[in-house]
Amino acid sequence: MSSLGHIAWKKFRKDKVGMFGLLLILLTTILAALAYLFSPDNSPYANTMHLEIATQKPGFKVQILHLPKKQTKQTSFFNRLLQGSPNKTREIPISEIDVQQMRYRPFAADLSMPWKSISQENYQLEDRTYLFGTDKYGRDLLSRVLIGSRISLAVGFISVFISLLIGIPMGALAGFYRGWIDNFIMWLVNVVWSIPTLLMVIAITLALGKGFWQVFIAVGLTMWVEVARVVRGQVLSVREKEYVQAGKALGFHPFRIIFKHVLPNVMAAVIVISAANFAAAILIEAGLSFLGIGAQPPMPSWGAMIKDHYAYIVMNKAYLAVIPGIAIMLLVLAFVLLGNALRDALDVRA
Repeated sequence: MSSLGHIAWKKFRKDKVGMFGLLLILLTTILAALAYLFSPDNSPYANTMHLEIATQKPGFKVQILHLPKKQTKQTSFFNRLLQGSPNKTREIPISEIDVQQMRYRPFAADLSMPWKSISQENYQLEDRTYLFGTDKYGRDLLSRVLIGSRISLAVGFISVFISLLIGIPMGALAGFYRGWIDNFIMWLVNVVWSIPTLLMVIAITLALGKGFWQVFIAVGLTMWVEVARVVRGQVLSVREKEYVQAGKALGFHPFRIIFKHVLPNVMAAVIVISAANFAAAILIEAGLSFLGIGAQPPMPSWGAMIKDHYAYIVMNKAYLAVIPGIAIMLLVLAFVLLGNALRDALDVRA
């Protein structure tokens, strides 16, 4: 690590707010990567439905009767980590069980259901607690929130990567060569910049089709203009430095000067704008999912969870929309705090 980088790291470590944002991002990333290991419902997309216990409040407890299925598909540990594993038993929420007579009473809020016989002897009982409650389909809300974090982080990472892949070369070429190249690239940037971001993303998403990967491409293709403008401004100030003029005098190829001497000295600003774009990508994805053109059911998404349950806010079940909303707020806040801390730490004038 260079002396300048070491000084920046020491300044960043002293920023408690920035460290809090970084730790929150790391914690969310770990939980997202291991979501199926931590989730109470580790079925694919945490999509196990129990309509009889729908919209139960956080802390709800119920007894679950597990009846083995005849055929269960074996999955490897790697597949379980990435996609979850199908339920090996049929789960039945019950309110009462008679072990001696091999019968149970299905769960029903404020109702007394008739007894039903247990057809299999090798059943299992589980006392389950839904820490975040259940959604309108009776799915575990905590599991849906954990697995939904993958969508937000994946959209952030990939869309920011796409924006850097396009924005850095475009901004570097515009700032280094100037002339007609700069005029053309800035004209293209201004055209894209003049279109509202959400409208542009909706248009690209509808053109590519609704889906998971389409959101990555759509968000990334709308965020590169900010990166290009920042890189162009930084390159304009760096291109007149003595070491750049020395490289030209020695006959170095312009691309060598740009990528080996100019860009390394403007990456601090790129890192800061990337943190801000990450937060913006999370908000855009949540907005697209809320509008129904983002991640499609049954794939869990924080924005789609708010869309499905915002009507419950006036029905004394606001937690169904508030919990995913708080998750979005905390993750966006973490990236904003991280970006501010990086901006202060990488400010050479300080």
